[in-house]
Amino acid sequence: QFFVFCHGLLQLSQLLVSGYLKSSISTIERRYGLSSQTSGLLASFNEVGNTLLIVFVSYFGSRVHRPRLIGCGAILVSLAGFLMSLPHFITGPYEYDQSVASTLSNTTDLCQPGALGARANLSTASCTPHTSRENHEVLLVMFVAQALLGIGGVPIQPFGISYIDDFASERNSPLYLGILFSVTVIGPGVAFMLGSAMLRFYVDIDKVGAAEVQLTNKDPRWVGAWWLGFLVAASLVALSALPYFFFPREMPKAHLVLSGFPVVLLRNLRHPVYLLVVLAQVNISAMVAGLATFMGKFLERQFSLTASLANMIIGAVNIPGAMVGIVVGGAILKRFQMSLRQCSALCVLGMLLCLLGAFPLLFLGCPTQKVAGVTYWHSSGFGHHDLECNAQCRCPEKGFNPICGSDGVEYTSPCSAGCRIVNINTNSSVLNYTECSCIPGLGLARPGTCGTGCSHLFVPFVVLSCLAGILASTSHTPSFMLILRSIQPEDKSFAVGIQFMLLRVLAWMPGPVLYGSAIDTTCILWERRCDRRAACRYYDNTLFRQRYLGLQFFFEVGAF
Repeated sequence: QFFVFCHGLLQLSQLLVSGYLKSSISTIERRYGLSSQTSGLLASFNEVGNTLLIVFVSYFGSRVHRPRLIGCGAILVSLAGFLMSLPHFITGPYEYDQSVASTLSNTTDLCQPGALGARANLSTASCTPHTSRENHEVLLVMFVAQALLGIGGVPIQPFGISYIDDFASERNSPLYLGILFSVTVIGPGVAFMLGSAMLRFYVDIDKVGAAEVQLTNKDPRWVGAWWLGFLVAASLVALSALPYFFFPREMPKAHLVLSGFPVVLLRNLRHPVYLLVVLAQVNISAMVAGLATFMGKFLERQFSLTASLANMIIGAVNIPGAMVGIVVGGAILKRFQMSLRQCSALCVLGMLLCLLGAFPLLFLGCPTQKVAGVTYWHSSGFGHHDLECNAQCRCPEKGFNPICGSDGVEYTSPCSAGCRIVNINTNSSVLNYTECSCIPGLGLARPGTCGTGCSHLFVPFVVLSCLAGILASTSHTPSFMLILRSIQPEDKSFAVGIQFMLLRVLAWMPGPVLYGSAIDTTCILWERRCDRRAACRYYDNTLFRQRYLGLQFFFEVGAF
C-alpha cells in the first residue's frame, strides 16, 4: 500500500512537469518569440526520448531492481523540470514597449514628431548578436530538458505497474491499478490549475520590484511567471523519488525472452480488431494532444481571456469532464456485462454523439477585432502601413503596446494611433491616452486590447466542448477491453506496450506539431525579432477557429 501511495504521488508530480508546460505554452511563446509550430514540437519532444526506450525497458523489466530504476528515472524527471526553468535565469528581464519612461528604458512609445533619432534605438538596440545567441540557447536548453523528461519517464509507469501486479494479491491488484490510472487522469488537471495560479504573477517577480511593473495580467504584453511552476513540480518529483531507493527488489515472476519479439509483434499487428481499435485510439489521441497543447491559447484568443483563466477552465471543467466520461463508460461495461460486439457498439455510439456535440463549436466564435493597419483600414483610403494621421510621428515598425480607441478600433501602439499625451493613475499604471490624431471624435484611447466581444458565446462553448469530451471519453474503457479480450492472454502486456508505442509515434509526437503548424497559417501579424519571425501578435480568429476545431473534428470522424 505504501508503494501504491508513493507511486501515485510520483506519477502525479511527473505529470505536473509535463502537463505544466502545456498550460504555460502561450506564455513561453510570447516571452521567447516562438511560433506555435516550434512550441508544438517542444511540447511533444518528451515523447521522443520516451518512445526510443519504452519497448526495451518493458521487455527487460524482470532482470533489474525495479524500484531503484524508478527512483533514477524520477531523479532525471526532476532534473528536467529544473532545466525547463533555467532559461528564465540565464536571460535578461522581459522587455516590452511602454508609454511611461522608467528606470529600465527612457524611451516611450507616444507620438513624438521629429524625434526619430531617439526612436530608432527602441527597435534596434535589442538586436545584438548576443540576443540571437541567447534565443538559441533558450531553445536548446528546453529541448534537452524535454528529451530528459521523456527518458526519465520511461521506467516509471511500466515498472510501477508490473511491480504492483506482481506483489499485490489478485483481488487487490485491479483496485491499485485503478487508483494509479485515475491519478494519471487527474494529473493534467492539477497541472493546469498550477499554471492558472503561477501565471498570475509577473514573469520577472524576482528581478524587478513590484512598483516597476506597469502591466496588469489582462494586458496583451503580460507574461506570467511560467518558470515558477517548473520549480514547484520538479521539487515535488525529487521528494517523491526518495522512497524508491529503499524498496526491496523481491523476486519477480518469469517473463518471455527477446527471441519471441518479432513473432509476437507480427501476430498482434495482423489481428484486425486489435489494429482497428488502436487506429481509432490514434485518432482520439491525436485530437487530445492538440487540444491539450493549444486549447488554452485558443480560449485566450477567441474569447479574450487571460492565460490564467483559460487554464482554470481547462483544469476545472474540461479535464474533470473527461474523467466523468471514462468512469461512466466503465460503469456501463460493468453494469451490463457487455460482449465484445456490444463494447464496439458503445464506442461507436459515444463517438457519434461526440460528433453531434462538437459540430456546433465550429460556429461559436467571433472574428478578430478591428485592428488599424492589420485587419481594418480607415475609410479615407490610407496606405497599408503608414496611416497619414500618424505620418509625422515616425513610429518604430516593431512597436507593440495595443490600445483601444474610443471608436472601437484597436491600434498596435499609442504611436500608431497618433497619441501625444498619456495620463497616469496614482499606482503608476496608464489611465488613458488623449490627443490621438488617428481616432475620430474625442481622440481618446484606453490601454489594452479591445477584445473580440465574444464573451456571450463563452459559456455555451465551454458547456458544449465539455459535453463532447464526456461523450468521446466514454469509449475509453470499452476500447481497452476490446484490445485486452481479443488477443492471446500471453501477449497481453506486450500488446499494450505496442499499443502505447503506436499511440506515441502516430499521435502524441506529430499531433501538437500538426496543430501548431495549422495555427501558424492563420496568423496575420508576426512579431519580428532580429529579422526572424517570432511569436504571432494577431490571428485571423475565424480561420483559427475553423482550422483548429476543424482538425479536431477530422480526428473525431476518423475515430468514429
